[in-house]
Amino acid sequence: MTDFITVADVDELLGSGWAGAGDPVVSVMQANAWLTSKIKRPVPAEVPAEIKQAGAQVAKIASTGDLYKATDRETVSETVSATSGTSVSETYVQGSVALSSGENFALALIYPWTAGTNSIPMVRG
Repeated sequence: MTDFITVADVDELLGSGWAGAGDPVVSVMQANAWLTSKIKRPVPAEVPAEIKQAGAQVAKIASTGDLYKATDRETVSETVSATSGTSVSETYVQGSVALSSGENFALALIYPWTAGTNSIPMVRG
């Protein structure tokens, strides 16, 4: 796991008390694990502000216990019967999870480090 942020970084970005009743050290550790799992491209030695801001957002979510939560499933298809005794049938993607607005914001901030380059390096001989 890479340490992209520290408790001091999050305190600076969100102010002290951001963790509420949560443990700030554990929350930052979870945020770093989350960032490590998402970032697939090299990051400069001095961590960019966007990654630190994303980490702070994720740490705040982690402090409430909502970062690593039970799996919720994304609907693939839904069938509704309009007859008496209406019924609904849903099919889910296995392992999909619902993302909070903070997680979606964090993903947008770190997009340059998560997106593929869509290029293939060529070596000339």
